Amino acid sequence: MAKFQVTPLTPTIGAVVEGIDLSQRLDNGQLEEVRAALLAHQVIFFEDQHITPVQHRDFAARFGALHTHPLYPGVPEAPELFILDNHKDNPTDNDSWHTDVTFIETPPMASILYAKHLPPSGGDTIWSNMKAAYEALSPTFREFLSGLDAVHDFARGFPQQGIVAAGAGAEKHAKALAANPPVLHPVVRTHPETGQDGLFINYGFTDRIKGLRRKESDAILNMLFEHIQKPEFLVRWRWKDNAIAFWDNRVTQHYAVNDYLPHRRIMNRATVLGDRPYHRSRMPAGVKVAAE
Repeated sequence: MAKFQVTPLTPTIGAVVEGIDLSQRLDNGQLEEVRAALLAHQVIFFEDQHITPVQHRDFAARFGALHTHPLYPGVPEAPELFILDNHKDNPTDNDSWHTDVTFIETPPMASILYAKHLPPSGGDTIWSNMKAAYEALSPTFREFLSGLDAVHDFARGFPQQGIVAAGAGAEKHAKALAANPPVLHPVVRTHPETGQDGLFINYGFTDRIKGLRRKESDAILNMLFEHIQKPEFLVRWRWKDNAIAFWDNRVTQHYAVNDYLPHRRIMNRATVLGDRPYHRSRMPAGVKVAAE
């Protein structure tokens, strides 16, 4: 069996995977090659993929159970997927740095995004490597952060007056808000497969650091929100029709560039659930740190 070709896009994050057809069911060896590329590069890209929503869902489900978003509309043929359809009458609110669905106790391990319809230009997505961002901090600051937990809040990412809430309707938003109370996650997360540490805060959902006064928390979080945007940690992907991005949600953040309105951009996303985040110094019972 020929191996896939994996071409890094930067030394820090991102790679293009060639020699694979995701409309076909991968065997276990191929699946492990894809997983290895994901772990090595944090976000991997596949071009010229012609997959149905059911094939998209089934590929994602090979990596774990899928999360159904409480607000976004689902794809009729595969309701586990959801649709991001942005245009002049439905502008995006994804133009902020975020890690997907960290407002639940077991945030996604990965997301898989498929380009269905693109604007003539623009609409790129940028990813940032949280391991690299963490390692660029001073050792003293890293040690301080590793003992902290932060509150992740659905209401911060999806406020009642926001675009997504308005599109979903007041009743659906209220139900989602009641079902997703704030949760605590470590500020520094140990990756369950690589054993490496990375920042696990994001502007989209991280509201405050537990145990600190609000001004103290805001000062630290705002510094980190700015820090993760350094070009050294980033890869920017220019979308093509039928391209797919597959990212490790445990060690990345991303930003959807909002520069294409009034043109339309339609994407389908599958979201693979993960495990409860932990730091190596405070592991849950029975969990072993993976070898780095």
